[in-house]
Amino acid sequence: MKLWKVAVLVGWCGCGIAQQEPAAPWIARETAAELHLPERTQPPRRVVLGNEQLKTLVPLLGRGGVAVVANATSVLQADVRERPTHLVDTLLALGVNVRKVFAPEHGFRGDAANGAHIEDGHDPRTGLPIVSLHGDRRKPRPEDLADVRTIVFDIQDVGARFYTYLSTLALVMEAAAEAGAAVVVLDRPNPHGHHVAGPMLQPELTSFVGQLPVPMVHGLTLGEVGQMINGEHWLPDSLHCALTVIPCRGWVHSDRWDPPVAPSPNLPTAGAIALYPSLCLFEPTMMSVGRGTPFPFEAIGLPGFPDTSFAFTPVPVEGAAPHPKHEGLRCTGRDLRPLGAAWLDAPSGFDLRMVLDAFAEQPLYGWVQSPSFFDKLAGTAEFRRLMGADAEEVDAAFEEWTRELWAFVGRSEAYLAYPLTR
Repeated sequence: MKLWKVAVLVGWCGCGIAQQEPAAPWIARETAAELHLPERTQPPRRVVLGNEQLKTLVPLLGRGGVAVVANATSVLQADVRERPTHLVDTLLALGVNVRKVFAPEHGFRGDAANGAHIEDGHDPRTGLPIVSLHGDRRKPRPEDLADVRTIVFDIQDVGARFYTYLSTLALVMEAAAEAGAAVVVLDRPNPHGHHVAGPMLQPELTSFVGQLPVPMVHGLTLGEVGQMINGEHWLPDSLHCALTVIPCRGWVHSDRWDPPVAPSPNLPTAGAIALYPSLCLFEPTMMSVGRGTPFPFEAIGLPGFPDTSFAFTPVPVEGAAPHPKHEGLRCTGRDLRPLGAAWLDAPSGFDLRMVLDAFAEQPLYGWVQSPSFFDKLAGTAEFRRLMGADAEEVDAAFEEWTRELWAFVGRSEAYLAYPLTR
């Protein structure tokens, strides 16, 4: 059963010609290396997520063994506020043969900090085995899939290449293709589905924070990415995964989407999600992004930073920032919460120049503390070279990245499951 559809842009053939610029509605911001839709819209009614379409999902699973890739966001949206029901608990109650849970970054129930080692174990609520995909291995092993016919993937993504759920999906699809198992993606809106931005990933920098050749902000839902993985033959040895996408209903790419459950402990607000793609490159630098405060990814600061208009002191936060950068030290910098709020309804919201401007204000030796990790996040070594470069050089690099974004949009069009605009 074909459970997804392809949206076709007016005036664009969708035939995969990478060098031609697609027609409207995409608008370019060359100075920011960003393409965006002309306006943000509001869904006219409640969006129905893929995991709410149980009448479609359950028959697909049959009696065979099922594994679920899930985290704290994998709850039925209708129950979030009053009686949260996790997808795994729901499937078990419906008699589905769930054999195990694969836990990505932040764990199955979402109580692990960013980057924390996730251990294998058992879910105390259900007794199901939990197999970590964020520890010593990132990909299911053949023995993990020996009793599994179908893998259900239900996670809220935020649309950034370095947000690791994208990499987890690619590795799960690879393992499933090797084992002859099927994958069902229960799709969700992308909070950044209204734009594509930043440099493309260079192959030599492939890592867990950059598994696929997509821009820093790719604009696709996980279901659309899954279709693109198959269609573009991105799996090793041109493997093809038996993939079904159950799309959400009532959403288009220009629609604003505020996830009903925080996608990770350090993205607790819609404003933080909006700022995250722009601020993540500060992570390997001396600058704090507010981890260990009530506003992670909504501020930047550093002890001794010349802008003293705003200050904060990072402290340990269980489950979110056990050892935050500059712990216990007063950091001066900028409160970006007003900017994040403004970006929620703006057609454009991305600014790589934040990093370049902050470095220009305080170009300390060792400002980039981990050059290799910085390059992996950026997807290119070119961005780090731009620190301290003149405006002409920066503009030239951004213009080249914009051309690459046009090419990516052209290739990705064939895999869209939702219209771009209303």
